[in-house]
Amino acid sequence: MKEIIRKIVSFLISSVRYNLKIIFANRFGYFLLASVIIFLLITVINLFSEESDPSPALAYYWLMVPGLLLMFYPSVFGIQNDVDSRMLELLFGIPNYRYKVWLVRLVVMYIVVFALLVVLAVLTAFALTPFYVIGMVYQLMFPIFFLGCVSFMLSTLIRNGYGTAVVMVIIGLFFWIMSGALSQSKWNIFLNPFRSPGGLSDVVWATVIANNRLYLIIGTFISVLYGLYNLQKREKFI
Repeated sequence: MKEIIRKIVSFLISSVRYNLKIIFANRFGYFLLASVIIFLLITVINLFSEESDPSPALAYYWLMVPGLLLMFYPSVFGIQNDVDSRMLELLFGIPNYRYKVWLVRLVVMYIVVFALLVVLAVLTAFALTPFYVIGMVYQLMFPIFFLGCVSFMLSTLIRNGYGTAVVMVIIGLFFWIMSGALSQSKWNIFLNPFRSPGGLSDVVWATVIANNRLYLIIGTFISVLYGLYNLQKREKFI
């Protein structure tokens, strides 16, 4: 029994390592380091601000940045990397196999993002402001899941990593700029559940958060399904 478990664990570790190399084009270490450095820079800059007052609401935004950065490259450039390496042509030759490959890649990517956020959240909660770590990471994964899957869907439509990146940056900047006006709206992608609302009762605020998360979940599933559907059109990729 122990030997079987050991083999399963060994297989899972090898599979994760292999997929990380493909997902991040052998640059996983660089993306991980960049995410941590950017998180530290943002944190230090905010702490040295005279108006800085560390709180869970502020930590939510600090932690979102490295999560989005680590998610951005594999979800935006994944299809193009497969096309450039002719791996997508190989995947198209095996019926329905590409769906399994991309679903596994998405799962691995989000597991890595979740693990990184847990580590950074623990450090933030210990050194800056106390909060429930798992609850914080849980809330962060909603917008990260959504934007990652939208990036994947758009990459199957645009079929160019740089074009997809430009579109996603525009979408992200638009909602980030509008986040102030939409701060209490269920349509706000970057809705911060840890920011106390002004003029809203706790019941109404809880309803807004629940609706927002529900819409992000629906959008995530639609994006994944539509992206996988687009991968059926072999002639557009090869």
